[in-house]
Amino acid sequence: MSAISNLTIPALLHARASADPDREALIVHGGGSGAFGATSGALTFAEWARGAAEVARGLAGRGVRRGDRVGLVFGNGDWIDYAVAFCGVTAAGAVAVPLSDRLADGEIRTALSHAGATTVLRAGDLPLPGGPEPEPPAPGDIAQILLTSGTTGRAKGVAATHANLTYGHGGRRRSFAHSTHLAHAFPIGTNAGQTMLVTALDAHPVTVTLPRFTPGRFAAMIENYHAGTVFLVPAMAVELLAAEVADRHDLSCVRLLGSAAAPLPGPVAARLCTAFPRAAIVNYYTSTESYPAQTIMMYDPDRPGSVGQAVGGGTVRIGTAEGEPLPPGTVGEVWLRSPAAPRSYWRDERASGAVFRDGWVRMGDLGRIDDEGYLYLVDRESDVIKSGAFKVSTLHVEETAHECPGVREAAAFGVPHPTLGMSVALALVGSVTPQEMRLFLADRLAPHERPARVLLMEALPRNHAGKIDKRLLREGAR
Repeated sequence: MSAISNLTIPALLHARASADPDREALIVHGGGSGAFGATSGALTFAEWARGAAEVARGLAGRGVRRGDRVGLVFGNGDWIDYAVAFCGVTAAGAVAVPLSDRLADGEIRTALSHAGATTVLRAGDLPLPGGPEPEPPAPGDIAQILLTSGTTGRAKGVAATHANLTYGHGGRRRSFAHSTHLAHAFPIGTNAGQTMLVTALDAHPVTVTLPRFTPGRFAAMIENYHAGTVFLVPAMAVELLAAEVADRHDLSCVRLLGSAAAPLPGPVAARLCTAFPRAAIVNYYTSTESYPAQTIMMYDPDRPGSVGQAVGGGTVRIGTAEGEPLPPGTVGEVWLRSPAAPRSYWRDERASGAVFRDGWVRMGDLGRIDDEGYLYLVDRESDVIKSGAFKVSTLHVEETAHECPGVREAAAFGVPHPTLGMSVALALVGSVTPQEMRLFLADRLAPHERPARVLLMEALPRNHAGKIDKRLLREGAR
């Protein structure tokens, strides 16, 4: 396969439907209501291709043309209809704007307005009345716009072409060939969710998901389908461990457990090794802006904190904010590059110029690379706490806190201090007390790294992608 893919999403689906028409592509465990897969909760490749073609013609009949933006507002129980709608929008030559129906109405309106969406589809809108055959897209056409908080603060849309989305797909070898089923619970409207959708078009295993994540339901789904590959976010991993699902479910079928969307603390990875005894625990480091550029790290207790090396022909480097390379071992900005067609911010040249440079993508993280090319994150640039003359890594504080018995989750963040400017605060979920935590950290953190405030919470605030919302933590600690 060439560095820049010459495929489109419709072409990828057509090829798979021709090769495996009756093979199941996607299953919603305990769901399946809607226009497609309504009785079985499963969708074959032939049904997927046929449904996408119907949606494409229906959109053409509504006047949707090549390049028009179409909002897709769906819930996780609607994964089958959503998958058909997404491929239908792209088959119409239009641009999909995927959004979770769990977003606030104002967030949905803002995203649709930013993308300039002329049409919006929801699960209840399918199927669509027929129309003319639409003009197909080209590999360089934009296929989707994903809403993200970005690396520069305010929410913005990240545009990806067909060539970007299909990069690495369409070859003779199908990924995850060790599995008959691949399980995940990523939300619609996230980069992780979109990655699973495109993976379902081309991978060997059947993709299985569920309408709503709970530890018990997710573990039961894994056991029921003997899923050999599982993808989750760290928050889900923490919940699975806290619920002790391995005591009630046989998870020995899992050979690969991938964590994405946020850093996976080393102590959590170590406990996952016990809960999933036959699985390789793998951390994937990427972003909505940089994908498919990524680093991958199989859990290695001898390399705590590393997020691995670049894969898939990609490259990682440490540089200045302007992208100039820094010497090995130096802490600086993390930049990733992939051979795939790059992404960009939708109609925002100024923001794009600060993040996308000659194929390189600025991740918004600080890190370093060791002599063997392993990347270590120091912190999110926006999360570094400047306390007096010191800079404190919240990732380091969190990693250390996770080592304390009784800690389920930990999030470090900065709060105002009258003389230091900022000091460290630590929010915890678990059975440990603030005093116990301070005693635990006393000889493990430097004085400027130790939290001035320790807050106990029932749950950490998260956005719809499962990432901890430190803005809300800072506001709540004032």
